[in-house]
Amino acid sequence: MTLEETNKALNKFAKYVIQQARTNLTKGKKNVSNELYKSLDSDVKIHKNSLSMDMVMDKYGMFQDRGVKGTQSGKSLSGFSYKQSSNLVGFEAATGTFAKWAKFRRMQPRDKKGRFGSYKTMGFILAHSIKKKGIKPSMFFTKPFQKAFEKLPQELIEAYALDVEGMIDFTLKNNYKKWIKHNQEVHTL
Repeated sequence: MTLEETNKALNKFAKYVIQQARTNLTKGKKNVSNELYKSLDSDVKIHKNSLSMDMVMDKYGMFQDRGVKGTQSGKSLSGFSYKQSSNLVGFEAATGTFAKWAKFRRMQPRDKKGRFGSYKTMGFILAHSIKKKGIKPSMFFTKPFQKAFEKLPQELIEAYALDVEGMIDFTLKNNYKKWIKHNQEVHTL
């Protein structure tokens, strides 16, 4: 049995979740570089005795979705948190991630005289602020997953029933053909 209808139902589920998650990223203005958006993917596999479905995204997508508690405030829905000893600011210095983000968003600090500072400086400011305040949960992935999951059991039952019905039809037709052939052979003796 190939479970074709079940496979279709699981792929429909995954496609919906990814499409909605991408929409949420864009509407939530969390789609600056498109990297997280592009990384959203799924893999449905039908095995002889089981089904599996993986939903994948860049690692930092979980932090965007579930949030990260800062050292002084903020909350996380999964227990992610910055520790006082974590070196996020040092990480920023090594990678320049927030500097790139600041440049893309055209965010630069100004001094008292109104002169612009560098994007690198803005990157350090952002890293320090995020370490203190954390990252607010966006639930960009969790909400569409939960919504689709509520509908999934009934859709899977119906899809699986269609697969079983197809298997029974196939089996009955093949057995009927064998029965006819057998009876024809018996009657010709």
